[in-house]
Amino acid sequence: MTKVKKTFTFLMALTLSAGLVACQPAAPAGPTQPAPPTATNTGTEPAPADEPATSAEPGGVVVVYSPHDADPLNAGVNAFMEKYPGVRVEVVAAGTGELLNRVRAESSNPQADVLWGGGADSLAAFKEFFEPFVSEHDEFIGDAYKDADGLWIGESPLPMVLFFNRELLARDSMDEPTGWIDLIEPEWRGKIAYAMPSMSGSAYTQLITMLLAHGGREDGWAFIEELYDNLDGKIVDSSSKAHRMVNDGEFHVGLTLEKAAVQYTDTDRVGFIYPQDGTSAVPDGVALIAGAPNPDNARLFIDFVLSREAQIEQMENWGRRPVRSDIEITTGMASLDELILVDYDFDWAANYKEEIIDRFNDIMTR
Repeated sequence: MTKVKKTFTFLMALTLSAGLVACQPAAPAGPTQPAPPTATNTGTEPAPADEPATSAEPGGVVVVYSPHDADPLNAGVNAFMEKYPGVRVEVVAAGTGELLNRVRAESSNPQADVLWGGGADSLAAFKEFFEPFVSEHDEFIGDAYKDADGLWIGESPLPMVLFFNRELLARDSMDEPTGWIDLIEPEWRGKIAYAMPSMSGSAYTQLITMLLAHGGREDGWAFIEELYDNLDGKIVDSSSKAHRMVNDGEFHVGLTLEKAAVQYTDTDRVGFIYPQDGTSAVPDGVALIAGAPNPDNARLFIDFVLSREAQIEQMENWGRRPVRSDIEITTGMASLDELILVDYDFDWAANYKEEIIDRFNDIMTR
């Protein structure tokens, strides 16, 4: 897939320690190096309020927290700055959990304007820290992909897939997987790349999806116990590593996102399938942070992320499925209508996340 090179660059301002934030909310950390002039990093000082524009064009600053991968994040931010050159974008990049904990820690004195990315089930657990917002593109976004109270808006549905290495499967005379159920078979032991649900938002969504596909809130844990046993003590610390390690030949199969798998469509060495025993398409979301210091620019940024132009660019260049109903899928991804989807329980996944994570951790230490 061809990547479009941009002339702008920006600094990934921060990479927080997942272990540290899991223990307690971290205080905002400052930058470790100067930021380029096109987009700046945030430090510990409060973000400046909207600055008056010198013309009719928007101006000032918008502070964006995002867990997105560097390339699509870079492309999206630079495209926004190309359209609104008077607005300076400041980015803090880290994992979903780290950023949500940071938003909570800063709630009495918000430092950011927008959270761009992170599974909607994770955002739903922090709704009290977001402000209602109805996008100008609302008519093109289905009710299943936005919060009923407008506290988050889906920007890219993310089906979960099984990503596999054909060369390794052929070497070991193994068939390609067809669903989650294959992963508990003996021949897959030690050959599965899966991330820690406590450290990865997508791994948490995969956990919920497998539970719902194989028995539900209680009975599904028997399947998870068998799956964990088949991991054979091998678990990766980030979901982005799962597909890379499969591609590199370190694992036969990995649990990952469709958006990651479609980046490898130019090679026959690897492939992916949508689990026939049920997958999910939980959207990444975008939200206006309550008390944002730059609310006008925040709304401008959110509307841009949901615009037709931005959604098409993210699909064609970065494999991100558009949420808009007026965009035709053109990148080889299956239509959502073709997928077998579990009845994903947003409220349960959001409100009982701590208990669900604890139960998975108990399986790890039993």
